[in-house]
Amino acid sequence: MKRWPQILWLTVVWVLLWGYVTPTIVVGGLVVALLVTVLFPLPVLNRLPFRPWPLLRLGAFLVADLFRSGWDVAVETLRYGPKSRAGIVAVPLLTDSERVITLIAGAAALTPGSFVLQIDRAGCVLYVYALGLRSAADAEQTRAHMRRLQERVVSAVGVTV
Repeated sequence: MKRWPQILWLTVVWVLLWGYVTPTIVVGGLVVALLVTVLFPLPVLNRLPFRPWPLLRLGAFLVADLFRSGWDVAVETLRYGPKSRAGIVAVPLLTDSERVITLIAGAAALTPGSFVLQIDRAGCVLYVYALGLRSAADAEQTRAHMRRLQERVVSAVGVTV
């Protein structure tokens, strides 16, 4: 019974792959989903909390960040071209949850000009590649931005250290 969300999701994917909905396709999807979950069981994990308002704030933050960072990358590219500068910034982690850290790394990868290069679990540090680093102030700005991103993700779905 704990696997019903997985079965439901696999059934939806099955129906989407067919491109149209008939009772036969839905029943076939359920059968395939049941077989997949029985033959290849994934570990059952505790569900992350669902907090609608913080999740909405996270979505708005990511959309705004997508536009801002897209603009920043365009300006950096047009202004400096091949002489654009980048660097790696160490950012302290706010959580020790592997799933939340994965969400943070994924969210950071969505925006142009930055992504997580390495996650140091022992030292609780993310190493983030960022475009446009020209001074220590730019690195500090990147660190502050990643902290805000982490706070939003932790607020929406996670637990702090």
